[in-house]
Amino acid sequence: MADELRLFGLNAIVTSASGGIGEAIARTFIKQGAAVLAIDSSNSGIDTQFKSVRGIKGAVVDIHAADAASQVAEAASSEFGQVDIVVCNVNPRMDGPINDGDDAALQKLVDRKQQLVSGICQQLLPLMQNSPAGRIVILGFVRSMFGREGAGSFAKSTAAIAALTAQLATEAGQYGINVNYIQPGAIMTPESRRVFNNDKALRDFCIERSAAKRLGEPIDIAKVALFLATDDSVFVSGTGIVVDGGEAAVP
Repeated sequence: MADELRLFGLNAIVTSASGGIGEAIARTFIKQGAAVLAIDSSNSGIDTQFKSVRGIKGAVVDIHAADAASQVAEAASSEFGQVDIVVCNVNPRMDGPINDGDDAALQKLVDRKQQLVSGICQQLLPLMQNSPAGRIVILGFVRSMFGREGAGSFAKSTAAIAALTAQLATEAGQYGINVNYIQPGAIMTPESRRVFNNDKALRDFCIERSAAKRLGEPIDIAKVALFLATDDSVFVSGTGIVVDGGEAAVP
């Protein structure tokens, strides 16, 4: 059973789970035996979306609210008591794609992301301290949040997530909890689809910049999240995995 159900008996929290990357991760985790609490906003339909899916329960939390972190912790405590896996998939609201030079917008975006992720992790740590397999997976910003001329800003946002991950890994390590991040490239989430439909030049740019010559799908991220949630990553912490189809390989 261990080989077939790699998360059997573990409790997982996945935020922003009503679609895109979050939904793909939630569905991948239940296929591997986890019990999943899928969290999203009230207008997402999360409370009814998974009613017919065994292993997933939807919970409504406004992830952008001032007390979002405590709401997540309360929902997790009520549903599970002990939490084993946390997937922090949160993206702050923004007016449009960020390009290099939009320093104020970039800083606001990064600061809010760090605040959301740090708050959720700090609130959930007490529920994870007795887990035999504590794992925290942080999702970085997808490429569609940055314009064609936003490569530098995208790199800075990744560096900020890397620094936060290293800090949280140090804090959580004493409890045997691993903290890592996934840096997506151009992934076809519902929001990315809207952006690329409006800016086909950005879409084509992202495809050409990928060695795979395609856009990524949420399942591409979910498979990496599964690795980071299992014992296969037991000695991996404080680091990140880039999932972008090989953009770094393209000159």
